[in-house]
Amino acid sequence: MLVIGLTGSLGTGKSTVAAMFAKRGTKIIDADAITRGLLARGEKCVKKVAKIFPGAILKSSKINRSELAKIVFNHPRELQKLTDILYPEALKVVKAKISRYKHERFVILDVPLLFESGWDKITDTTIVVKATRAQQIKRAQKRLGITRNDVVRRLKNQMTLKEKCGMADIIIDNSHGLMQTRKQVDAIINRLKKRQS
Repeated sequence: MLVIGLTGSLGTGKSTVAAMFAKRGTKIIDADAITRGLLARGEKCVKKVAKIFPGAILKSSKINRSELAKIVFNHPRELQKLTDILYPEALKVVKAKISRYKHERFVILDVPLLFESGWDKITDTTIVVKATRAQQIKRAQKRLGITRNDVVRRLKNQMTLKEKCGMADIIIDNSHGLMQTRKQVDAIINRLKKRQS
């Protein structure tokens, strides 16, 4: 089985590409969904997060996700503190899922911070989804309901898309419409199947 690391930057369309792989029968391990689960009420990570980010905790002991996002996405050091809490626990879940999918030909590990977290080391191949800066800003504004300035600030605090593309084994250009992106996904699936035959 091949583990394929899928990443991108804010607004490039990584989730859209992951959905395309899923539609073609590929198992997806969604790191965002796993970390969201770790921040659910009653999970052990919540206490650690509450200690470091008290302003992001509601009276019900639930994480105020929008408040936490404001804190961490505007300050790289704060984001690092959060990932230091969540990613070791999330990695255990990821490894268990990889083991569960061992009979699949390949599995997509969908991780926003693939290279930053070092999780690319547990993959066999990495894919970066790219788009133009203008597209990133427009898409992120629409999806997250935040201002242009907020998007730009978040992008400045991320590893650049150019850096990620430089580290990738495969690049998907998601700037020319969904049909073109689907063609690239199909070509990658065919290539991965050939690699295993």
